[in-house]
Amino acid sequence: MNYVMEGRASDSPYVDMIWHGGAYDHYAAICPADSHWNLLLLRYNGHVKITVEGPLTRTKAKTHPDGTEWRVIKFKLGTFMPHLPVTHLLNDDVVLAEASRKSFWLNGSTWEFPQVDDVETFVARLVHDEVLVSDPLVTAALQDRPLDVSTRTVRRRFLQATGLTPKGIHQIERAQQAMYLLQEGMPILDVVFRAGYADQPHMTRALKHFVGQTPAQIQRQFQPA
Repeated sequence: MNYVMEGRASDSPYVDMIWHGGAYDHYAAICPADSHWNLLLLRYNGHVKITVEGPLTRTKAKTHPDGTEWRVIKFKLGTFMPHLPVTHLLNDDVVLAEASRKSFWLNGSTWEFPQVDDVETFVARLVHDEVLVSDPLVTAALQDRPLDVSTRTVRRRFLQATGLTPKGIHQIERAQQAMYLLQEGMPILDVVFRAGYADQPHMTRALKHFVGQTPAQIQRQFQPA
């Protein structure tokens, strides 16, 4: 492993996870599909780049040189920025304009990227200024609460808030669940049943698309030496 990565959960209703770390050698990885979008800070050689990364419906290769540091705010499903539609960021990203060596432009104002312990305060300010909002219908649907709206309305609101349909999110999260179970050493056929796939070829196709590896490759990668 040529990088370090530490994460923590958040008590903010808008934030899923907060990550920070860095590369101590040339970093190259295949990132799996992810239904969440991120706000990412990269620092290298005294230069800082702030990027909004959209959801991934397929794997994506990433490389960073030795000495790169990063901080990542992963937002909960249903949280979005109205001025920067997440539908335009699917499998893509946008670099935010730099205002100074410590701040960036977002929705016509300058913001300083927070330290790991200050993320919740930063996010609360974004919410207060209505740069960041959350759709309660998406949250309710994800929690399987009763909805007094049509399926068409749910789909439209999901697309607006997440860039994905409910079915698309389910497919990505099911593949992630299968990946985690395989990493823990669960037998492949048991994972097929637990994750709800029709059969092993079905799960293999899904993992190759969303994770970039077959079930056997995932298990070999995490077997004890």
